[in-house]
Amino acid sequence: MPRKKANIDFEKSLHELETLVEKLEQGDLPLEAALQQFERGIALTRTCQQALKDAEQKVKILSTKNAKESLQDMDDDYDSVTHD
Repeated sequence: MPRKKANIDFEKSLHELETLVEKLEQGDLPLEAALQQFERGIALTRTCQQALKDAEQKVKILSTKNAKESLQDMDDDYDSVTHD
């Protein structure tokens, strides 16, 4: 379940960041509100970047693990063919 929550948080953060950027681009906010929104945007950006780094690391680990398993499977198949 925690993985699903992490995905939802990423999507939610990304959506909030997109909405925030649209508000800032309109230029209708007073300076103080714009600065607060900008600070929030920086925090959301960092959250999203960290979630992406975590996901990338998981993909690397899984890819390496799967590559090793595939090599092992191929070796097992080779041994059974040569010994039959």
